[in-house]
Amino acid sequence: MNHRTGDIHRYVTSLVLISLLAIVVIACDDDRAIEATDPASSEMDVGANMVGWSEGEIATLRSLWLGALQPLTPDPSNAAGDHPGAVGFGHKLFFDARFSGNGEVSCATCHQPDLNFTDGLPLAEAIGTTSRGTPTIVGTSHGPWFFWDGRRDSQWSQAMVPMESAIEHGGTRTQFTHIIDDDKGYREAYEVVFGPLPDFSDRTRFPDSAGPVDDPDALAAWESMDPQDQAAVTQVFVNIGKAIAAYECQIMPGPSRFDRYVSALLDEDESAIEAAMTEDEVAGLRLFLSRGNCTQCHNGPLLTNNGFHSAGVPDANELEPDVGRFTGVVELVGNEFSCLGIYSDADPDQCAELRFAKTDGLELLGAFKVPTLRNVAETAPYMHAGQFKTLAEVLTHYNGADPGPTGHSDLQPLGLNGEELIQLEAFLRTLSGPLNAPPELLTQP
Repeated sequence: MNHRTGDIHRYVTSLVLISLLAIVVIACDDDRAIEATDPASSEMDVGANMVGWSEGEIATLRSLWLGALQPLTPDPSNAAGDHPGAVGFGHKLFFDARFSGNGEVSCATCHQPDLNFTDGLPLAEAIGTTSRGTPTIVGTSHGPWFFWDGRRDSQWSQAMVPMESAIEHGGTRTQFTHIIDDDKGYREAYEVVFGPLPDFSDRTRFPDSAGPVDDPDALAAWESMDPQDQAAVTQVFVNIGKAIAAYECQIMPGPSRFDRYVSALLDEDESAIEAAMTEDEVAGLRLFLSRGNCTQCHNGPLLTNNGFHSAGVPDANELEPDVGRFTGVVELVGNEFSCLGIYSDADPDQCAELRFAKTDGLELLGAFKVPTLRNVAETAPYMHAGQFKTLAEVLTHYNGADPGPTGHSDLQPLGLNGEELIQLEAFLRTLSGPLNAPPELLTQP
């Protein structure tokens, strides 16, 4: 996680003042203000049959249905992403706490299968405490950006970041390389996917703990290494990330009661329609599609547009202001592990998301990645630093659309009454479903 300096804080404060003076109005959908639907136009009978949907609404519901999720497109930057051996290799790496500075932290420490691959905490806790919460990895392989600020553009490059972070795994590149080299099972698994492992046995050339990290001793050891040896170690580190990504690609959401409801609508099965969702839940769904403006950002089968938006969320207590995508995209563009970097397996023309990413603009200030709403009721607390403990708190904030610390928000007040907020929450709870992954991948190997 990035540590924000006082200079950034002062710079951001100046930008906020400029944005206020300019009366910049930024909206959630491509810089256009979101206009609430006329309540009268969305009123429908939600009586005994709970149907009453127009053809256009049925089409929208179909687009949100998990059955509409297309097969995962291979990541061109990760040639090992579809290799069967990489999945099993990455599965072991994901749960192995040896890949940390204290031998106690693994990817699964924060991404716990029993908690939908989150940890239930406001801020992630590993070797230390981070400045953001743990987002789920479920279904994220369908998206182009990773972390709350999108500072990485692939699952493999994302997986590498916490491994070197002093407050997360706290390990080093040569440490990880030696684990692979010294463990017969890991060495064999690695070579099946990536080919022969170089000889790393000379500890004078390849120190026990060396890498471009915050620890001064490990950094000095890294800087004393020959550049070619650094490159060989880094390639192993990259391949570790690519194997973990191959495993994470297998973790998808399963059908929820909402999906059963849509399936019943499409099949015109009235008894199944009535069994799938209650009247209040259907009323909440109608609000979700209309006056709630929810589908402006939460659309598609994974209920996210994969974009970055400011929701005017208050800063977390005792943390410096978090500017989100504003600095995250800067780190992304200059990163050696991006789609356009030397460790990517993609051709440059396969990196359109990165090549055309918006890299500046006040609308990036305090903007964070739109999370999936799949299993949202199971992944409290909410927002990038767990500022809201419950779904009710989130909906109250969205209903009022407070501009927050940056002075602007992509939200507009919804004007929903108490009963409608309860109905909207009831609908969100119908989005909970089981994980869609082979059972053996959801436990430690």
